[in-house]
Parts: sequence; structure tokens; C-alpha cells
Amino acid sequence: MLKILFALLLAAAPAFENAVSWQPEVKKTSEGYELTVTGQIADGYYIHPMAEPFVGTSLTVEETESVQCLGLVSEQYTPSDYKGESVVTGTYVLRQALELSGSGKTEVKGTVRWGACTGDECGLPEEYEFSVPVKLQGASGDSNLWALILEAILWGLLMLLTPCVFPMVPMTVSFFLKQSDKPGEGRFKALMYGLFIVLLYTVPICLIIGLTWAFGGSAVTADIFNWLSTHWLPNILFFIIFMVFAASFFGAFEIVLPSKWVNKADKGSDRGGLLGVFFLALTLVLVSFSCTGPIVGTVLIKSTSGEFWAPMVTMLAFSIAFAIPFVLFAFFPSVLKKLPKSGGWLNSVKVVLGFIELALGLKFLSTADQTYHWHLLDREIYLAIWIVCFTLLGLYLLGKIRFKYDSPVEHLSIGRLALVIIDFTFVLYMLPGLWGAPLKALSGYLPPMETQDFVLGQNVVQAPPVLQEAEEYGSEVSLAHGLKGYSKLEDGIAAAASQGKKVFVDITGHGCVNCREMEARVWSDPRILQVLQNDYVIVSLYVDDKTKLPESEWVTNASGKVLKDVGRVNSNLVMERFGVNSQPNYFILDAEGSVLKGPRGYNLDRDDFLSFLE
Repeated sequence: MLKILFALLLAAAPAFENAVSWQPEVKKTSEGYELTVTGQIADGYYIHPMAEPFVGTSLTVEETESVQCLGLVSEQYTPSDYKGESVVTGTYVLRQALELSGSGKTEVKGTVRWGACTGDECGLPEEYEFSVPVKLQGASGDSNLWALILEAILWGLLMLLTPCVFPMVPMTVSFFLKQSDKPGEGRFKALMYGLFIVLLYTVPICLIIGLTWAFGGSAVTADIFNWLSTHWLPNILFFIIFMVFAASFFGAFEIVLPSKWVNKADKGSDRGGLLGVFFLALTLVLVSFSCTGPIVGTVLIKSTSGEFWAPMVTMLAFSIAFAIPFVLFAFFPSVLKKLPKSGGWLNSVKVVLGFIELALGLKFLSTADQTYHWHLLDREIYLAIWIVCFTLLGLYLLGKIRFKYDSPVEHLSIGRLALVIIDFTFVLYMLPGLWGAPLKALSGYLPPMETQDFVLGQNVVQAPPVLQEAEEYGSEVSLAHGLKGYSKLEDGIAAAASQGKKVFVDITGHGCVNCREMEARVWSDPRILQVLQNDYVIVSLYVDDKTKLPESEWVTNASGKVLKDVGRVNSNLVMERFGVNSQPNYFILDAEGSVLKGPRGYNLDRDDFLSFLE
């Protein structure tokens, strides 16, 4: 009888099929993966939060060998009151931390269960089943990390051609062969020699990061890397270091470690067995410091803007590539006879590296310049310096410029001619940038286009005629491609409400390379520009802007710390409101500030980005 009565009650209950729409998404985080299911509740309806017995909303994830849940499901919403009962209206976000294993792709499947109500009338319980395909990125980060790894490998191999390292190849290989009675023993020692080189480069950085994380947690480690990549002090220091090393490469002076360190290491190499091999590896690392030091710094500094593992993985890649030649030459000593003899060409390699160091060092000065709005190194100045720098490099390769230890260039080899062609082609590519050409291939390195004073024949869709809200809200800013937006979220939401538009939230940073690439390669699409201008009010939240705020705008975060500059306030805002701590990230809000879509991170697929907007 009870079963019949229950069936009749269910049959009589209404079905609210369009009351709630759900959007699942899986994204990579610093600690793994996270499933986010965002529900949009139609006006006039409400649902119950998870804590409500029987009628509460629930999220269930299907666990498999490659998909495991970490912890409990969390929810994010603004509570509403209905007759003294806490209910959910507007936007409702469910989050589940995940551990995804394996390689290639996997699928995250699950079910959302809820019941919608309007007034005193509630509908049947409903279920939404979803399946989200995920491209696994591995424990070491995303495609940007792979680019860093490839760059580190190339630098490691290039180090073989420097004057500090190249002469040591035959010397160390013959040492192993003479110290061993059997060829197999010599090869084993050479293999261990390579391993010791890798450890001497990699272990110190692993210890530094590991201790930081152990004593302060991942948040502290991220804060340190953020400070290194955006604060003026480390950026100016890195800039000076790069300039000093460039001068050293040009022959102004030689940077060496204290001779006591080198002598002690060299003396230790006289010992037999693996201990002697270790000290020989230490000697190589110390002696080659004047050539490898700047490159190691380049690899580490560039990777600090990545996640926790990036500096360790990139240093491992560099050291392996650096050690491989020594191991291979020991295994195949006959190859040594085919190597060119030491000479002036080695100093040429060093000078070329000096020009590259000079150009790369400007990036650190540019980062400080943008985050603190000094306007010392705007886009046209930055480009002019690069053009001059690489023009001088081309003249050097032609033999028109000589440095202190250079030999005369009596004729051009095929290799040197190829480098000259590549170099001057690059210079010609940069020249139109002085008049506003976008130079998309360099978008991540150059200051943003809006810092350039003069743009000839600017080929962008013009901004809307007048944004009267600028005077009312007072935080209008100029963005890439002539777009206009707001620097404060509340101003953007108010403007969107008055214009009947949605809000496009751009979580970005002045020192964010990927943000500049997104603007140059994706936002520049005319279809996307039209949608951004016509359908959205843009809010750009810079999380590294060091502009000080008046005391009335200071914010106290959850831990009681007072945040006094724009970047820290924005960083706290996006973490609390949107649950992200990286950039670029994009969200779409309605005119009331509720999240409709997002987050969307770095992805250069323009069609996909357009679909996200539409």
C-alpha cells in the first residue's frame, strides 16, 4: 500500500526540465586535476545544497583505474532564503579534486542529482550524467613545460661548444681510459661521471625547492616564485646579472669561482674509484661555471613562472643534455679524432651567446617596468634595442666586428653564412614592429602593443564610440587591439548591467608570457574582436600589478593579512571568487556577476575560443 501511495505521489509531482542547466569541466591544477560542474538555475527556481537531507544536491564521480577522487565534493554558491530555509539560486558550483593517471586521454564520468522547486512546489528528482574527455598532461606540467624542457636540452648540448667545456672532453675521456684496466670499467666510470654531473646540477635546486615546500607548503613556494617573477628587486637583479655575464662573454673579464674550490675538487679527482670520478665531475662543473652559469640562470629563471616541478625538471633536462657528450665520447673514443681542434671558433660561440644573453636580459627589466608602470622600456624602445643587438650580431658573424680574443674572419663558412642569413632575416622581421606590426612570433617577449606610442595604419576593429560608464565608474583601461575595459570587477558588472551585456573576465598579468600570446594570436581574430566588443564588457584583473591602493581600498584576506596593492587584491579576489591562482584564465559572467562559463586557460585554438564566447 505504501509503495502504491509513493508511486502516486511521484506521478503527481511536476517535472521542471529546464530549471537547471549543468556544465562540467576538468582542469589541471598545481596539485593534480579538478572537476568543476557549474549549474545555472533559471529565474524563479531554487534547489537545495548538499547538506540538506533527502533533497540535497549531490555529485558522484565514477572511479576507475585512471580516475580517483581526492577528498569530498565542495560547493560554492550565494545562499538565498525561502521561508527561513537556506536554498540555492543563480549559479551553483560543485568541485571534486581528482587524481588522473595513465597517458594519452581518459574520461571523467559522473552524475549530478538534484530536485528543483518554485515557491512551495517541488519537482521530481532529476539526474544529469556527463562524460568529460581529458588529455592527460603528466605530473610535470603542460605543453609550456615541454617547451622549457626542449630549450633546456638545446642549451645543454650547446654548452659543449663553449671554450670552458670543449677542451675538457678529450681530457676527461682519456682520464677514464687510462685509469681503467678494462674498456668496460672505463665506460662504467664514464657513465657514473655523467650521472654525477647531472646530480651536481639538479640536486641543489631540488633541495632548495623541497625545503621551501616542506616548511611553507606549496602556497609559500608559489608565492616565492611569483615574487621572483614579478617584483622589481629580483627582476632588476637578474637583468644586471645577465648584463654582467654578457660583458664576460664579450671578453671584458672572466667570471670564475674561487680557485680554492677548483683546486680542492681537482685534488680530490686524483683519488681512485668512484670518489675520484665524483671529484672530477665537480671540477668540470666548477671550471665551466663562467660559461654554464649564465645559461643555468636563464633556464632556472624562465622556469620559475611555471609550477612546482618546472625548475627541477628543466634543470634535469639541461644537465642530462650537458653530460651526454662526455658519456658518448667515452663509449666511442674514436669519434674524438673527428672533432675540430680548439681555436678562435670557440670564442665566436661565446660572443654569440653574449649577444643572446644581452637580448634575453631585457625581458627582466621589461617585466619590472610593466608591473610598476615606469614606462622606461615601452614596446618600440624594446624592439629598437633588439634590432640593434641582432644587427651587430650579424655584422660580427660577417667578420666586420671583432672582440678581444677573436681571430680574423678570412672567409665565410657555409655554417656561418647560414647564421648570418637567419640573423638578418630576424632583424627584417622585427623592423615593421617599430610602426606597430603585431610580430606574433615574439608576442610573449615584447611589451604589450598598448605601450607603443605610434602605430601606423592600425589594422584592428575600432572600439565602440563612447563608453559613458568610464566617467561613472572611473576604472576604464585600454587593452590589446584597441579594446576598452575595466580594471575593477564591480565596475565592469555595473557597466554590463547598464548596457545589457555579459562580462568577460580576463585574469592576467603584466609579466605573463602566455597572456600576451593569447592576446596576439587569439584575441586578434576579427571574429573574436567583434564578439568581445559587441557582446561583452571586459574586466582585466592584473594579479601582478604593484600599484599601491589608497587605504580605503585595502583588503584583509582570510588569514588576516592586509593587501595594499592592486595585484595582491586582484589575486585574492580571483582565488576567493573564481578558485584559480594562475593566468591566463577567462570567465564569463552575467550582468549580476554570476559565473556562466569558465575557467578557460591558455589555449591558442581560436575557433574553440570563439565557441567559448558564443
